[in-house]
Order: sequence, then structure tokens, then C-alpha cells
Amino acid sequence: METCTTVLGPFHTDSYAVYSVAYSPDGSRIVFGSADDIVRVWDARTGDDILSLRGHTSVVKSVAYSPDGLRIVSGSWDRTVRIWDAAIGQLVGNPLEGYSGLAWSVAYSPDGAHIVSGSEDHMIRIHNVATGDSIITPSGHSDCISSVAFSPDGNRLVSASLDGTLRIWDGTDEWMSWDI
Repeated sequence: METCTTVLGPFHTDSYAVYSVAYSPDGSRIVFGSADDIVRVWDARTGDDILSLRGHTSVVKSVAYSPDGLRIVSGSWDRTVRIWDAAIGQLVGNPLEGYSGLAWSVAYSPDGAHIVSGSEDHMIRIHNVATGDSIITPSGHSDCISSVAFSPDGNRLVSASLDGTLRIWDGTDEWMSWDI
């Protein structure tokens, strides 16, 4: 990063816009979500298109790899969060549904046991990856939750909103004690 020059690309997608991008934990792949409803995985060294994950019916606003690199989570404006097998691109389980607003942001916990999502309905949802169970936490935000993340130890969450605020949350017994 001494020169801050482009080392590969630019690559052009068939999409109108790319909304989210993430490296796999080993740095070999890049996943991105875009306006064409598709989650794509590219080889980080060559830029070759490896996988196209199809199932969303609207903009894919957020993507993230699980800490072990075996799964990808995506949040979409179709009001679902989906978990994908990162090697073959197949949907794992059923979509996580029940959103009354567009799903804007997703993230894995450091241990890979939970997914947090933020949505247009001002709610934070914490999902148990193994069971699909979730709790809904009123966020206190007065607008769309645009970004969410777990702390490195997994005991706290941070949420950012279009209302111009950030909030940090302590883990609750309800989601921290889920038996995986």
C-alpha cells in the first residue's frame, strides 16, 4: 500500500451499482452485492467471476463472509437475509424473513454463531445461525439502520443509522446464551 495504486481492475459488472463488498477471511475471494439482485464471488487475484448466487428479488445491499469463510450472508431490499454456501453458491436453509423494512446491513459474530442485521424498520435482528431463530431488538434509532457490526469479542453490537447516530449495545443473555 506504499503507492496506493490499482493492482487489478477496474472490473465492470453487469449491474447498475455495487452496494457492498467483502474479502473472504483468507483473502482469496471477494464477494459483492449489487442492484441486479445477485450476490457474486470473484477471485481476488485474477478478478475472474467464480459464483453467482441467485435468489434475492431486489437490491443486495450488504454482504459478509463468516469468520471461517464457509458461508456468505446477504441482506436485501427484498426484506430477507440469506445464508449461502461459499464454495458452491447454494442457499443454506430458508431465507431469514419477517422484516417489515428493507434489510440494509448484515454481519457475522466473531465466532460465526450469530448474524446481526439492521433494517429500514429501525430494528436490529440477531439470528442464531444453527437454528435460524432470531430476536428483534428495538434499536432506539429513528431512521433506517444502515450498518451493524459485532465487537471483536462478540459481546457488543454497534449500529449506525440514517438518523445521524451510532449506538453501542451490550450483549443480552437471550442471544449470547443460545446453545449452538
